[in-house]
Amino acid sequence: MKKVLVLGASPNVDRYSNMAMKKLEAKGFTVFSLGKRKGSVGTMKIETEQFPIENLYAISLYLNAANQVDYYSYIVQLKPEKVIFNPGAENRSLEAILDKHEIPFERACTLVLLNLDQL
Repeated sequence: MKKVLVLGASPNVDRYSNMAMKKLEAKGFTVFSLGKRKGSVGTMKIETEQFPIENLYAISLYLNAANQVDYYSYIVQLKPEKVIFNPGAENRSLEAILDKHEIPFERACTLVLLNLDQL
């Protein structure tokens, strides 16, 4: 099972991060989530403190560039196989950091990737 971290997770059903968590789980991924507020999406808990995850496949970003700064070292430390910048999360500064650490990234929509079986 591939592990995915949804960064910027929300318990609000109208948020794309919430929809992505449900779709990731439905597609068989192991879903971890980190957000501003504790909560849950189905049986998946949303954490508010950074935590270690080994063998992480991907990070799906749902934070705008300004809100990503506090997570730069955390993202690098997790060493994901890739980072997905969802619409609105694009960030050239973080992309440069990922390049420096040889962590691949793409600007894409997690929901679309899942619908096309490209994640």
